[in-house]
Amino acid sequence: MKLDDIEAFVAVVRCQSLNQAASSLELTQPAVTRRLQNFEEALGVELLDRNTKPLKPTPMGIVVYEQCRAIVREMDVLRELVAVDAPLAGVLRLGVAQTVADVALLDALRELKLAHPELQARISTGWGAQLLQKLDEGTLDAAVMLLPANRSFPDTLQADALGALKLAVVAKKGSLKRRVYSLAECHAFGWVLNPDGCGFRAGLQHALASQGLTLKLNLETFGTELQLGLVAEGVGLGLVPLPLLHASPHAAQLDVIQLSDFKPEIAVWMVRSRALGKLQAALAVLSASIEQRFKAARVARAA
Repeated sequence: MKLDDIEAFVAVVRCQSLNQAASSLELTQPAVTRRLQNFEEALGVELLDRNTKPLKPTPMGIVVYEQCRAIVREMDVLRELVAVDAPLAGVLRLGVAQTVADVALLDALRELKLAHPELQARISTGWGAQLLQKLDEGTLDAAVMLLPANRSFPDTLQADALGALKLAVVAKKGSLKRRVYSLAECHAFGWVLNPDGCGFRAGLQHALASQGLTLKLNLETFGTELQLGLVAEGVGLGLVPLPLLHASPHAAQLDVIQLSDFKPEIAVWMVRSRALGKLQAALAVLSASIEQRFKAARVARAA
């Protein structure tokens, strides 16, 4: 059996489509089909259920796929080892939580370009669970995400905490008296939050559920500035990272509400495959820059 056939099989299972797999491998669909057939003939077993749409592996195909993914990862490392003296080039597939992108990504990409000018960063955004799934599928090399500080990760991934991000509960300026509130007291005002899947929202829901409360959602929408503008109009309470609040043009129209039973904070993680070879150097540049950017935001807040 050939490595090209293994890579074709991995791509088809990952993409669940012959056309998309062919595009990712820069091949024609008939060429990918031939490689799949060669691989199945070499193993003497059917690996794909061709009666399903999208394409899915057979039970044996699932087992073979996991082993093939490991082979492809090791081959990528081997290619990097033999090119040890060459400058970093090609593509780094990086997933980033939108909040991290808003706070730190621009500076991090600028420093990456200075350190490794021949390396292209291909960025995609998403929630933490989505990015972890893409890492597991092999469609991302690494991801910077916001997850609880005590989060555990699969053995196939390496994760480093880059710092903590404090969140603030905000309300329309002057709408609440200046005192400390409880979550139960805030319940009647309702919330303006990201759609389901957001780690901030999940943390709030968990805190509410621990007190037997449900989330009163007045409005859900993407975009921190839009949310802050709606909160400033009195639509409900908001939950926002402090660095973005301080940088917002809506900040003067908002009050930060102190809660006795909810101190929201989330960790910033760099999560990556353990088989990245020389790309580790690029991730080190990104990690250092993002960590420094969040540290600078905390210092500025304290001042």
